[in-house]
Amino acid sequence: MKITNKNILVVGLGMSGAAVACFLKNRGAFVTVTDMATENHLSSYMPVMREMGIPMELGQHGKETFEHADVIVVSPGVPHTIPPIKAAQKKGIPVIGEIELASRFIREPIVAITGTNGKTTTTTLLGKMLEASGLNVFVGGNIGNPLISYADGNKKADIVVAEISSFQLDTIDTFRPKASVLLNITEDHLDRYPDFKAYAMSKGRIFENQQKDDFAILNSSDPLISSVTQNIKSRKLETGNWKLETGNLKSETGGKFQISNFKFQISNFKFQISDHNMENISAACLAAMAVGGTEAGIQSALNEFKGLPHRIEYVATINDVRYFDDSKATNTDAVVKAVECFNEPVILIMGGRNKGSNFHLMREQVRGHAKHLIVMGEAKEDIKSALGDVTFTTTASSVEDAVSQAYQAANPGDVVLLSPACSSFDMYKSYAERGEFFCQAVREVAKGRGARGEE
Repeated sequence: MKITNKNILVVGLGMSGAAVACFLKNRGAFVTVTDMATENHLSSYMPVMREMGIPMELGQHGKETFEHADVIVVSPGVPHTIPPIKAAQKKGIPVIGEIELASRFIREPIVAITGTNGKTTTTTLLGKMLEASGLNVFVGGNIGNPLISYADGNKKADIVVAEISSFQLDTIDTFRPKASVLLNITEDHLDRYPDFKAYAMSKGRIFENQQKDDFAILNSSDPLISSVTQNIKSRKLETGNWKLETGNLKSETGGKFQISNFKFQISNFKFQISDHNMENISAACLAAMAVGGTEAGIQSALNEFKGLPHRIEYVATINDVRYFDDSKATNTDAVVKAVECFNEPVILIMGGRNKGSNFHLMREQVRGHAKHLIVMGEAKEDIKSALGDVTFTTTASSVEDAVSQAYQAANPGDVVLLSPACSSFDMYKSYAERGEFFCQAVREVAKGRGARGEE
């Protein structure tokens, strides 16, 4: 891709937008950044933009700014359907995203992981498997390190492992991973897509440029995934053929897995993280084997990996009541999987900003697992309307208030679970900050009560 002396507009000054702007500027492009936010909300990115001499249009998207660009690069936080982008496309101006741009400057094989839930866990675990197999690995994408930062760096890896969101897939063109992983597709982000079908088709785009010598790792037990991958060209490796038996991953079709001359019993693998990660583990195993992972390296990573923060993470035990932080559960399917992990009665804390979720889909699971539902945030009335008649329900003003209510309501043997089914942006900067407030509130309750907790 020729970018020298091109007028390139970067839309959205977040982490990836700033990285893209610097990448392009360093390669001789005439870069402009535009963002609807004001300088006060973008203060962390302003110094580097000024140091690089990159013009910024803040608080608006000027029509002429878009129409004068040779290429437009859209950050994932900006919908690619906003009017100025659509108008530019009608004029024939190419519109791509950060993932597409980065992939054009990366020569190493890429493993891309997407899905509604489990992306970060699978991406992280896969990276550790490949590292333990002796490979030099870059892990990034939607997980925190923009893919463009690898393309812009001097350190080269043997393989690139990238978490990819549906928003990033919306703006690909030639992006072709050596191995693509699609974990699951469940209702999410319906505040951004016109319907669930559009969201599902966006996820399926991760395979669209792959060829017959590439790999597609799929959950074959999901009929929706089967439908969106029916005509892909890449070789399919199906995670749905695997099941969990006494802590081991076993095949339902003989226990053997083979890629070229690499063959061994996958049922030998053992792991420590909870059973609900079975599909993530099997996908990571298959992806690792597809791109050069070793049996010893895969097992070593599984021996060490204990999961990620804010994903059904144990916090403390107070008066024989266990508290878990699942703040990363920002859609209904994630909450369903979380509550189904427990046989004990659950006091469930939900709420935040609704992303267009249908909370009625959770009625059976809430009725069967939750003895008490505590709702908070902007979505509290939506959740209460959908679920308030299936279990005892109260309203909280904050995470701290919810923890206090849960403590008062819990009996020995219960579980208190923060699993919001909503984004955090009504009250917190991120799901991580929301989870940290929850953990701190639990620890405050635990003080002076002889509670057991994680150090």
